[in-house]
Amino acid sequence: MHIDLTGKTALVTGSTQGIGLAIAEGLAASGARVAVNGRSTERVEATVAELAGKGLTNVVGVAADITTEEGVAQLTQQLPDVDILVNNLGIFGSTPAQEITDDEWRRYFEVNVLSAVRLIRTYLPGMTERGWGRAIQIASDSAIVIPEEMIHYGTSKTALLAVTRGFAKDAAGTGVTVNSVIAGPTHTGGVEEFVYQLVDKNLPWDEAQREFMVKYRPQSLLRRLIEPEEIANMVVYLSSQQSSATTGAAVRADGGYVDSILP
Repeated sequence: MHIDLTGKTALVTGSTQGIGLAIAEGLAASGARVAVNGRSTERVEATVAELAGKGLTNVVGVAADITTEEGVAQLTQQLPDVDILVNNLGIFGSTPAQEITDDEWRRYFEVNVLSAVRLIRTYLPGMTERGWGRAIQIASDSAIVIPEEMIHYGTSKTALLAVTRGFAKDAAGTGVTVNSVIAGPTHTGGVEEFVYQLVDKNLPWDEAQREFMVKYRPQSLLRRLIEPEEIANMVVYLSSQQSSATTGAAVRADGGYVDSILP
């Protein structure tokens, strides 16, 4: 299958590292003009330079805090229209259930859910007017298998699945698709820190990862963390014309983690 996104403009939020960076690279490698986003101008510029060093010169940087209305307004001034929106920005952390404060619950909703809603609401009208578009949310296996050590995170990702399904109905019949990717436990810098919160900090990474998967993610059929590029491959496909019959879906790239035939 040859995916060609030439002529399409994509925005990937939270794309200066980890899964977001891998998605930005994958979309750019497939021909899309890609906007890298983060809050720090320095990190955004460094990411654009990093991708340019790989020969991907079709990448631009847009620094803005999309967790606020003001930040979204700043973003849209620089990038008024996109064909492919990837809501990747998200936060996660481990907190005992009874210690999660109201402020933390609100923060997770603002960052993980409402930021995506704002951007879909911003860019979906242009997509539907043009008769083509892709809105993709990066969800998580935690949306379905709520982890006891971070139920605020899991709940926010469950809400993101509902947001996706609702906006897919709103875009019905327009040529625009709206989908979620259920990402399984993925190897990123942030996840390494998270793993070492739960296992012996003195273990070498390979042993720490193995212990984490056995103790905390035993449902995984891969028996390893997923690499960011593997999530990016799914996003690139869902961004393409070849995925035109897939909408309103929660598509799994979870390494078989969710023990269910359907999400």
